[in-house]
Amino acid sequence: MKIKLVVFCFMISLIIPTCYGQEGKSTNKDSIKVYKNIENYSRKTKFGKFVHKLLFRSTRKKTSKRKVKTINRNYEKNEGKIIRNIIIETLDPFGFSAEDKNQTAEKGFEKFGNNIHIKTKKWTIRNQLLFKKNDILDSIVLKESERLIRSRRYVRSVVILPVAIPKNKDSVDVSIRVLDSWSLIPTGAISESSGNLEITERNFFGLGHEFENNFIRDFDEEENGYSARYSITNVKNTFINTTFRYQNSIRNDITKSVRVERKFFSPLTRLAGGIFFENRSFKDSLPDFQNDFKTFDFKNENCELWFGHSIQLFKGKSFDFRTTNLVTTIGYNKICYIKNPDEIYDPNRFFSNEEWLLGSIGLNTRKFTQDKYLFNFGIIEDIPYGKAYAITGGFRNKNNSKRAYFGGRFSYGLYYGFGYLGTNVEWGSLFNNGKTEETTFKVDALYFTPLLNIGEWKLRQFVNSGLVVGANRVNIIKDRISLNDQNGFSGFRNPLFNGTRKMSVALQTQTYAPGNWHGFHFSPFTNVTFGLLGNESNKFFNNKLYSKFSLGVLINNDYLVFNSFQISFSYYPTIPFEGSSIFKTNTLKNDDLSIPNYEIGQPSIVNFK
Repeated sequence: MKIKLVVFCFMISLIIPTCYGQEGKSTNKDSIKVYKNIENYSRKTKFGKFVHKLLFRSTRKKTSKRKVKTINRNYEKNEGKIIRNIIIETLDPFGFSAEDKNQTAEKGFEKFGNNIHIKTKKWTIRNQLLFKKNDILDSIVLKESERLIRSRRYVRSVVILPVAIPKNKDSVDVSIRVLDSWSLIPTGAISESSGNLEITERNFFGLGHEFENNFIRDFDEEENGYSARYSITNVKNTFINTTFRYQNSIRNDITKSVRVERKFFSPLTRLAGGIFFENRSFKDSLPDFQNDFKTFDFKNENCELWFGHSIQLFKGKSFDFRTTNLVTTIGYNKICYIKNPDEIYDPNRFFSNEEWLLGSIGLNTRKFTQDKYLFNFGIIEDIPYGKAYAITGGFRNKNNSKRAYFGGRFSYGLYYGFGYLGTNVEWGSLFNNGKTEETTFKVDALYFTPLLNIGEWKLRQFVNSGLVVGANRVNIIKDRISLNDQNGFSGFRNPLFNGTRKMSVALQTQTYAPGNWHGFHFSPFTNVTFGLLGNESNKFFNNKLYSKFSLGVLINNDYLVFNSFQISFSYYPTIPFEGSSIFKTNTLKNDDLSIPNYEIGQPSIVNFK
């Protein structure tokens, strides 16, 4: 009965997107006219008609009662004017407001905090802009620039507004007011077996660089670990980001890497690409045919190169045209093993050198809407929605055998009257003489309700579900999956608890308490997670339903914005190889409820996890 309940919940979370097909939007007459023009044009060719059906909804269908939320800036009446000057003002985090120019710091602690805070440099903000002086004002470009600035972790809020010039109807100034968040953030977590302290500077000397340090302590083994990351964001308005990483884990596993990358950071982006180098030295255990484990030293080097190009699919200046693209990418990946295990423990040579050459092509419509009270407390968050259709093909060269790879992806997300639904479906497989090998099929779905009010309290209900199915996988424990990998179902750590198929459903009720204590907001939550696991010996899943019941609270601060402290307690009726009726602390992270990404980026295989 329990298994049927989980399957029913999972299927409902996947079926709902197909039952409701109309995007919530305003009934603006000009927008409807544009849609009708698109439809009339698309009917001229069969291919155009097919593409239009994939990416747009017919105007003949009834619109949803819920409108997609967007920030209503007064841009359109200044459309086409020349930008004479760009005026940038950055504000200290305490006591000021990007929206209200009359609001200033008055309290003593506000002034003290501002005095020791280094404000964001004006040219750091200028680097995030998609427009410059003497450009023609484009409302879509201004909105995208505002979103990009708001996405930076050192920014609490931003307002970009055209400013009329007296006696000059052809030109405008553009005012940009940016409210900083407090950039030095200490966070951490502690459980019965381990603890960590993370110190992050998100705006190093006001440059927008990020410096993260994480100290880890294993109480059982009495071992320490350390990791560091330094990110240089957006060099000279190129939107090229460079990230250096170093990690020395509690098991003395060492990882060093550097990534230089320009993503498709906006639907308006036309070129993207990146380079990645990584060197890893680590220890891991593998069982032999009698399940006797032996620890081996591993060392490998990884190199990745990729390039992508995006073109606007339809000509025109409307918002839908500008955010709909045909994206093509190509990538190369090489992994070299310097140290790997003995053949008796790895007879299929799973840990051996391999090369990948992949290319992808896809159509996507990527938009953003604004909402509050999701993953942060009361600040504007940009929620992606849209569609993505992509296919990926290429070759893998491993163990003196070259095999073809083919995969596909479909992502769909939208705000409806009953809430937000996002779904991502992927399938990928290697082909060897017409037979499929190392196949992966994945479905992820996220749903959350509109913001509900109960008195002065606010709450949302989240439903996060996932399905992973593997077929013809490599006969080795490292090519298996566990419930520990996905949807907040952590706690199942034993490597022998694994399979080739899994399904999980997480139900989380997130509340937002009224008021605050010295700027700290408290958001109690409950989470119930169910999971099933199966392998080759089962019909599909085994008959055991695993579950976890959690209570906790997120602690947010107005000035820290993107970071939250968390305390949670979880009860497990049973954990394989550990026992029954087990309690654990801090086994749930709020970022487990991630929204699907409708970006088509670096070509990759479907991850089996």
